[in-house]
Amino acid sequence: MSKIRGGKPVRKEQQDEHRINERITAPQIRLVMEGEEPKVLTVREALVLAEEAELDLVEISPNAVPPVCKLMDYRKFLYTQKKKQKELKAKQSKVTIKEIRFGPNTDDHDFNFKLGHAKKFLEEGSKVKAYVFFRGRTIVFKDRGEILLLKFAQELAEIGALEQMPKLEGKRMTIMINPKKK
Repeated sequence: MSKIRGGKPVRKEQQDEHRINERITAPQIRLVMEGEEPKVLTVREALVLAEEAELDLVEISPNAVPPVCKLMDYRKFLYTQKKKQKELKAKQSKVTIKEIRFGPNTDDHDFNFKLGHAKKFLEEGSKVKAYVFFRGRTIVFKDRGEILLLKFAQELAEIGALEQMPKLEGKRMTIMINPKKK
């Protein structure tokens, strides 16, 4: 295990990310420091500079010739990197899809009941996938299913936008409705 400034060992997963201090294997490196021109030094000379500045020597670009290294507080660098990743993850919005199933002969009361659920889902920010399932011989009522889905989309037009027109896939006719941005 390699040690960073301060004497604590670095975990294995962190070692794979960047080479630090004694783990740098190249004979010469290009040292980049703030406010100074980059200079080509041996690893020993760079480690002495790092010791004097009480910083770690971190390999930034291992594929360059010679590899590019920088003097920095490695723990602080890892902390800020982890914090940035956490912020990015928090900003991501996960899209959930809620499904609502109809039959071609769905009654008005059932339709209105499911319409209420769809409104709630769209207000929460979820996508709604509504479909009519044709069982057995009901496949002959494709037009009823299409009318039902179009009526459903029309009822939700105020809070949702139709993503795709009714499309028949096997025994299912589906539509997708996205929530409108507020």
